[in-house]
Amino acid sequence: MTAGGVLLIGYGNPGRGDDGLGPALARRIEARALPGVTVEIDYQVTVDHALLIAGFGTVVFADAAVDAAGPFYFRKLDGGVLPDLGSHSVTPEAALALAGLLFGAAPQGFVLGLGGASFGAMAEGLSPTAADNLDRAEGFLLGWLCDRSLVGADGRLPA
Repeated sequence: MTAGGVLLIGYGNPGRGDDGLGPALARRIEARALPGVTVEIDYQVTVDHALLIAGFGTVVFADAAVDAAGPFYFRKLDGGVLPDLGSHSVTPEAALALAGLLFGAAPQGFVLGLGGASFGAMAEGLSPTAADNLDRAEGFLLGWLCDRSLVGADGRLPA
């Protein structure tokens, strides 16, 4: 039942410094009003997102990443097996699997992890490192949205 279009889910807590990278990216993309791109902004991914995800052909989950080796990473998610579900939040993989299990949808899924430097403390705004990484990730995502061939069949960026 998968439809078309791209859904960008930017999630994280803007009140915790660089944890707000996902929503910051989503706001930038939303402001551009790109045709065929729908933006959702939230604090976390939950089971409730499965219905929304089911209506799209492609879903990009954007979140801050403490494990990013560079400014950002972009990788394809494997679908299929439903991972363990938590009561508080769900992984992007679980949300995709739920969309398939509950609604027969099989969108392509990707994670865009944005590197940050300051996590956890109650603070509004991004660190200088995170702001620079946000600019770079936005440039990449805009290019990818225009030309999906930027990502190989294995879901990885070219070297």
